[in-house]
Amino acid sequence: MTDTTAAAGQNSSIWPGLALTALIAAVAFGLRLVPGVDALSPLILSILLGMALHNTIGTRGAAKPGVTLSLKVILKAGIVLLGLQLTTGQVIEVGLRGVGIIAATLVATFVFTKWLGRRLGVGAGLTELIAAGTAVCGASAVIATNTVTRASDEDVAYAVACVTVFGSLSMVLIPVVEATLLHLGPDAYGLWSGAVIHEVAQVVAAAFQQGDAAGHTGTIAKLTRVMMLAPLVLALSLLARQRSEGASGSGATIPWFVFGFIAMVGVASSGIVPAAAEPWHRGLTQFLLAMALAAMGLETDIRKLAAEGARPAILGAASWLFIVALGLGLVLFLAPGG
Repeated sequence: MTDTTAAAGQNSSIWPGLALTALIAAVAFGLRLVPGVDALSPLILSILLGMALHNTIGTRGAAKPGVTLSLKVILKAGIVLLGLQLTTGQVIEVGLRGVGIIAATLVATFVFTKWLGRRLGVGAGLTELIAAGTAVCGASAVIATNTVTRASDEDVAYAVACVTVFGSLSMVLIPVVEATLLHLGPDAYGLWSGAVIHEVAQVVAAAFQQGDAAGHTGTIAKLTRVMMLAPLVLALSLLARQRSEGASGSGATIPWFVFGFIAMVGVASSGIVPAAAEPWHRGLTQFLLAMALAAMGLETDIRKLAAEGARPAILGAASWLFIVALGLGLVLFLAPGG
């Protein structure tokens, strides 16, 4: 068989790779039934499993086309479907002041992280991924932002690790600080947790520890923050396009799937999706994103990951402390009581 024929055959064989990433995602969902492991999201478990597989027995060449498809197409489909979990009514429920606090915290954290990353000498791509993951919504924001940033898989894995570790610390420590020191009202506490904790599941776990009212406010605040992922990715795309045009005269690609995300928010806001369908589309969204993270793990070399050193971890820690402190300050100043 000639090299051309082999390449053509491999390019048409997407199924082995798709089956592999789907299997890893399924195992990740299954592992969440194990006590203690359920604290980790399927997305985190998927990238860890993919990395373990790749760095022990390797990723077979026959799987490459399907793995690439998971990274490029399955990922974008999952981000589009993520829009079905959000409605404009949720933004209205948070209120103008709450939306202002969330937006200000998000933008300031992103800008601060980018600035500090340059000062620490962390690569621009990795800095941008940590900034997005901390400011918006953890692993989902990391992989969505990387469609524009186009950093290495090792950078993606490092950023996901950062937001997972520090988001988990927030999930554990913020309820303790609230119960022992702050004693915020349920609305103020829910707004704080929703505005600063990384992952949706982490917000739910932390916010509901202070009662149903705090849990409801925290969840809605967090989903409002997730909705801001679309304008962030579009803004980064436009900036990348301007830099590309200035350097070479050709523009970067606009991430059109973001408009699909916005369209799905519109569909969810219209009320035409029955409530009974929510567990199904939510589960499908998580599964597709888990497949994408599994694919990233299958292309991540731990030796390259270790070569990044401690500076990105320091950046992730500083970004985490910044968003927690700023969010609390804005809540205390602009939304006292509750």
